[in-house]
Amino acid sequence: MSDQKVALVTAAAGVGIGGAIARQLALDGMTVVVTDAHERRCGEYADKIADETGQKTLAMPLDVTDAERVEQVMNDVVDQCGRLDVLVNNAGFNKIEPVSEMSLETWHKSLDIDLNGTFYCMRFALPHMIKQGAGNVVNISSIGAWECSKEHGSAYAAAKAAVMALTRVAAAENGPLGVRVNAVAPGLIYNDFLRKIYPTEFFEGYAKDRSYVGRVGEPQDVADLVSFLASDKAGYITGETYGISGGVFPHG
Repeated sequence: MSDQKVALVTAAAGVGIGGAIARQLALDGMTVVVTDAHERRCGEYADKIADETGQKTLAMPLDVTDAERVEQVMNDVVDQCGRLDVLVNNAGFNKIEPVSEMSLETWHKSLDIDLNGTFYCMRFALPHMIKQGAGNVVNISSIGAWECSKEHGSAYAAAKAAVMALTRVAAAENGPLGVRVNAVAPGLIYNDFLRKIYPTEFFEGYAKDRSYVGRVGEPQDVADLVSFLASDKAGYITGETYGISGGVFPHG
């Protein structure tokens, strides 16, 4: 088995948080498995990371709501790479509809991607980590799990709160087996897709009126925190959720 660590990142084929995390972990010297529901983008982004970093990068199409496919991908990673050291659960879905008007489709889709997908990936990655006696899971939650706000879809907020609870219990169960489990709760992290969810006026003045560091978050901000949590420098940290919101919603 190679000594080089292997990291799998879900929803990683793009310019958002997942793409930044995958790139950063490759820069950290890991073999990175880029997974995404978009097969073409998945392969293209894996090639881009490999060209930029010189690290071995694999592309594996994955719909995290398909439990059988999740199990197959986790097994394929270990078969091809010999190990699985880091899992970053980044896949997510959000659609803002009032509870009184929310479609059942929105509710179920959000829970299926945000919560069930996170569980499926952990369920089928953890046995490999336990077997090798070491591993690291970082779940991407949201400050929406804490905030009292209409800015987050209720289904999304509920699922992300559940991800925090799942993180804590999994950390307790697997810490003695050599596996750490933590979560990251971003605030507003800009990418172009968010303009499909929020109106333009939502972004106007955000840096001035809400952020205490004078800017909107960038995907690399989250990638840097995940990089730390996935490293040996965070060896005494497990069961935690770290907010990263520019002070918009500090949590203690």
